[in-house]
Amino acid sequence: MSVHSQAKRISVPQLMAYKGRQKIAALTAYTAPFARLLDDALDMILIGDSTAMVGYNHPNTLSITVEQLAMHAAAVVSVTSHACIIADMPFGSYQQSPQQAFASAAKMLAMSGADGIKLEGGAPLADTTRFLVDRGIPVLAHVGLMPQYVNTMGGFKAQGMTEESAERILQDAIAHQQAGAFAVVLEGIAEPLGRRLTEELAIPTIGIGASPACDGQILVTEDILGLSGGKIPKFAHPFGDAASVIRQAAEEYARQVREGEFPRLEHCFGVKKA
Repeated sequence: MSVHSQAKRISVPQLMAYKGRQKIAALTAYTAPFARLLDDALDMILIGDSTAMVGYNHPNTLSITVEQLAMHAAAVVSVTSHACIIADMPFGSYQQSPQQAFASAAKMLAMSGADGIKLEGGAPLADTTRFLVDRGIPVLAHVGLMPQYVNTMGGFKAQGMTEESAERILQDAIAHQQAGAFAVVLEGIAEPLGRRLTEELAIPTIGIGASPACDGQILVTEDILGLSGGKIPKFAHPFGDAASVIRQAAEEYARQVREGEFPRLEHCFGVKKA
């Protein structure tokens, strides 16, 4: 049995207290079966807007809705008891105004039972972070490469590669820290910048293609299991080959069905025992 099996769910303040003490291990999850398997091993599970790409094969993250993500988040919450659960706020659900953001975030938390939300955006979104935090909604900020800004960034490109870009991202992160964000995701940025941000910020940094120095790391679960179906990002690493296990099981099932080996009478109802 895992040492976490009887433990209370990790809270947002506990995650904040990990800064400088222990690394935060986080992954994404979109369904109950995956979340059930991941829970004990992790400190945080994110129901990312990457659900649009991973779960629905959309070209980017822009098409997912609050209602859709809330349903996925509710499934994750329902089968977990250890990891802190954070839900992404979809594109268009919070950028218009702090008031819109509060309505969307409150709906997300009410529908899902998640512990907090994540939003993407630089310093201009810091007022929104402050508005939410002041009203009791924990916020995980997200700066650097921001998938919801894919159209204005010209694609999924590494950020902070110039002094000007790095300084902007530094100020973005500082602004969200000052606004009350409990941590910040640093995605797809130059490694020295990730290291500097981790040293200068008082809140945890959670890297994804940032730096080994970050206070934690997050990846898309399907990427580490070989389930992405194609080239995985540079910053990901396959820690297992679940694809071959699933493929072999499906092939064996199909073979037994076609050859009449499955189902057997033991799998049927109303059959008298010999």
